[in-house]
Formats: sequence, structure tokens, C-alpha cells
Amino acid sequence: MDVILTPIGWIQIPVSWVLVAFHAVFAPIFGADSGWSWVLAIVGLVVVIRIILIPLFVRQIRAQRNMQLIQPKIKEIQKKYAGDREKQSAEMMKLYKETGTNPLASCLPIILQAPIFFALFRVLQDVASATPVGALTPELVKQAHDSSIFGVPIYGTFALAAETPNPLATKILAVTLIVAMSVTTFFTQRQLLMKNTAADNPMVKQQKVLMYIFPVIFAVGGFNFPIGVLVYWTTTNLWTMGQQFYVIRNNPQPGTPAHKAHLERQKVKEKQKAAKANPELAAALAAEEAAALEAGKNPTNKGTTVQNRQQPKRQTKSKRQPQSGGQPKKTPAVEGQASGSASSAGKGQTTKSPPSGQQGQGRGKGSQKKPPTKPPAGT
Repeated sequence: MDVILTPIGWIQIPVSWVLVAFHAVFAPIFGADSGWSWVLAIVGLVVVIRIILIPLFVRQIRAQRNMQLIQPKIKEIQKKYAGDREKQSAEMMKLYKETGTNPLASCLPIILQAPIFFALFRVLQDVASATPVGALTPELVKQAHDSSIFGVPIYGTFALAAETPNPLATKILAVTLIVAMSVTTFFTQRQLLMKNTAADNPMVKQQKVLMYIFPVIFAVGGFNFPIGVLVYWTTTNLWTMGQQFYVIRNNPQPGTPAHKAHLERQKVKEKQKAAKANPELAAALAAEEAAALEAGKNPTNKGTTVQNRQQPKRQTKSKRQPQSGGQPKKTPAVEGQASGSASSAGKGQTTKSPPSGQQGQGRGKGSQKKPPTKPPAGT
């Protein structure tokens, strides 16, 4: 009878029915005595509760959006009635009523989950003491009590690990789930604050403080939470994170970084849609993207043409060795340079090469004296 004497006791009954229903689904797969059947039943409880809370989540999103839209008016009221707190509060309540905004709507999902959280806590305590509750008959309570995952019963806690069959395994699994619960709590709050909150929102400072306080509170309290409760809270954090990501991406608040990214994605989609309808526009957009990509690869060479330097051809060993006369053999490139230098040195003068016979004599007897040239007539 003590179950129905308290408000939490009343909630224990539907929680127990949901657990038993999902346990009946997973028992044929994992076994009725398996801890995984009860852990997955707790995950199913999370899914049911979060589906029921979806309307409240929608109200939460609308309230946050309305709070962001009326921020300029709130600042005007605060500035106008800076010395009169009563008048300021009255005007702000009037503004909330006119715009249909509830400042507490953002906390409703968490507030309404709290009783379910504590009801599950109580149910797992009854499982630990083998006490039937709601739909959990003595037989089912015994199955839940004897079940375990990784050698740890679902009712085990870090603080009371010594009372479990494997204290070390209980502590390790409890610490792992406590860290997972705290980390997912932090990133859930951070995602909402960094992406879907405007910089000029006066609630930013308070939300930043809560972003660091909530994980610490859960981490400290987690040492007294049963394994099943840690699984519940970690699962609901993951659900919240995914749900927030979807809403922030598709329906962000105006004036936030997520809203700016949403508008940019819409522009890209409009361009793609227009390109599909107009092939010429698609070709122009493709050329524009290619030019932008090329400019990004070569930011210092925009509008310039880079000519590749041609490397000289590699010579073989026979071409690099000197000839029998002791003079190295000139390559075509060297001969071209020599002829060019000779033509530039002569500047129009022509030089006669000696006959082949004289060349041979010059090689054998030395150089011959050239006959004196006759002066031109009239000198």
C-alpha cells in the first residue's frame, strides 16, 4: 500500500507496466533472466516518455523563439523602468501575455521528467530489495534482481558496490556511465547555447553557468544512482541531443549562428534547383565554381600564366668525354652558343676559314704566317 501513498508511488505503477511490457518483447531474444532484457526495457521506457513529451518540446522551442524575438522590447522595458522594479515586472508580464511567451517553457521537459526519473529510481530500489511493485510480480522481481550486465546487477550503485556480487565491476561500470551521463549533459547544453542562442541574449551568461553546473551535479549525484537509472539518463540525453540537432538545423531561432547556416543552405538549394531547370545557368555556375576553386589553389598567381622551365637534356657518357685531339666535343647547344658569340663579336664581318690542307699543316707544324694584305688603291 505504501506505493500509492505518495505522488512518486503513483508514478511507479505505470513505470513498472512499461518495463514489464518491453521486457516481454526482449525476453525471447536475450532471455528472461538476462540483464540486457531489462536494460533494453529501460531504453524502451525512455523512448515512450520522450514521445509523450514531444508536444512539450515543441512548446519549448516556440517559447525560446518568442523570447528571442521580444528581446528588443524587454531591453526597452528594462531601460525605461530601471528604477522601478514593480513596474518593470508588471510590464514584462504584460508583454509575455500579449506574445504568448512562457519563460519557464524551456524547463518543462526536464521538470516533467523528474518524477519519472525518481519513480524509476524507486522501482530499482524495490528490485534490489526483491519487493514486488505494480506490474512487477514476485517472479519478475526475482528475474530482475538476479539479472546482470558485465557481471553487474541493474540495481547496483557505486556507493553500495560492496553489496553486489562483483564490487570492482560495479564501480567500473558505474563510473563509465556517470562520465557518459555528465558528458552528454554538457554537450546537449553546449549545442543549444552555441548554435541556437543569439549573442545579445541576456540569458546567455546564466545558461553558460548552468552548462557547467548541471554536469557536475549529475556527476556527484551519479555515485548514488543505480545502473538502471544511469542508463535511463544517458539514453534520454542522447535522445535530447539528436532531437535538438534536428530542430536547430531545420528550424533555428532568428539571429543565431544556426539560422545563418540555415539561410546559406537554402541559397545553395535554390541555386541547385534553378540550375536543374536551366542547363545554361548550371554550366555558368559550374564554370564559376571551377574558377573559384582554381583561384583558391593558386591565390598568388591570379590572372597570370606560369611557363614551365624546360630542363636541358641529359647527355650520355660518350658525349661528355673529350675527343682524340684533346679538345672536348661540342654539343649542339654549345656550338650554337659559340656561333652566336662569334656573330655578335664580328658584327657583320665575315671570316674565311683556311683550306683543309692548311688546317692539317697547322696541326702538324704549328701556325703559318698570313701574307700581308695589299693596301687598297689610291693610298
